[in-house]
Amino acid sequence: MKKISIVIPAYNEEGNVALIHQKIKEVFDGLNNYDFEIIFVNDGSRDNTQQKLEELSQKFEEVKFIEFSRNFGHQPAVKAGMDGALGNAVISMDGDLQHPPELIPKMIQKWEEGYDVVLTIRKYPKEISLFKRKTSDFFYKILSGLSDVNLTKGGGSDFRLMDANVVEVMRKFNEDDLFLRGLTSWMGFKQFALDFTASERASGESSYNLKKMITFAFTGITAFSVKPLYIAAYLGFLFSGFSVIGYAAYVIHSFVTKTEISGWASLIMTIVFFGGLQLIILGIIGIYLGKIFKQVKARPNYIIKNKNF
Repeated sequence: MKKISIVIPAYNEEGNVALIHQKIKEVFDGLNNYDFEIIFVNDGSRDNTQQKLEELSQKFEEVKFIEFSRNFGHQPAVKAGMDGALGNAVISMDGDLQHPPELIPKMIQKWEEGYDVVLTIRKYPKEISLFKRKTSDFFYKILSGLSDVNLTKGGGSDFRLMDANVVEVMRKFNEDDLFLRGLTSWMGFKQFALDFTASERASGESSYNLKKMITFAFTGITAFSVKPLYIAAYLGFLFSGFSVIGYAAYVIHSFVTKTEISGWASLIMTIVFFGGLQLIILGIIGIYLGKIFKQVKARPNYIIKNKNF
């Protein structure tokens, strides 16, 4: 029998872990010739998630858990589950049931057809707010435009299947700022994309707010491209050229018309404008320097406090 590993990051999901286990078990009860394991990664939850996982693991041998020493983030949690997975294929999905387990048989089918990676393209139902849909679309548009990876709109979901050979390659990455969606696209291999409609959370509230989305966008852009540095340089040349041409024309006009060059207000505006531009450019450079600083220290992506396998 082929074994499928299901990796599920869990942060404050005490109301969802038992339910998603039940849903996945029902799916595999209808699949022949496939065994499965579920690896829950407790990413420093503050509720009773760990207690629920321990209770589940005592009742069901297919349930495994990894407990982090603190909250390390969603991407390191997915990586930790992959590092410990033993299946012929690994499926990563969220623990809030927004990723439908009912899609798993179709993902396995495409894997059996020879695809190394089966991605999912998320579609939002009408119940999801317009703001959420538009910001998500804008996120992928900016990310694809500024980085060197091509992410289809809605195709950056962490709901995916990877063959064991692909997972073995993924385990070798030791980047500090993990961006698994971009790495999946960057690695290549034979890939196929399935559509799915995202559901509402089964229980609890999402911790993925606008601030985290913006931070995630910066992580993705700076992890796969130096285009922001080129943009900063182009802006510097562009505005420097405009300022030289504009003020040269102003000085010549004042000289010809013999008008006094006082210009206190314009001088202050110029200083403020170019000072802000310099801060933006320095900020972009600082982001890359900060990433280098963290990477050279070679700290682990996560620390495991406890696990049952």
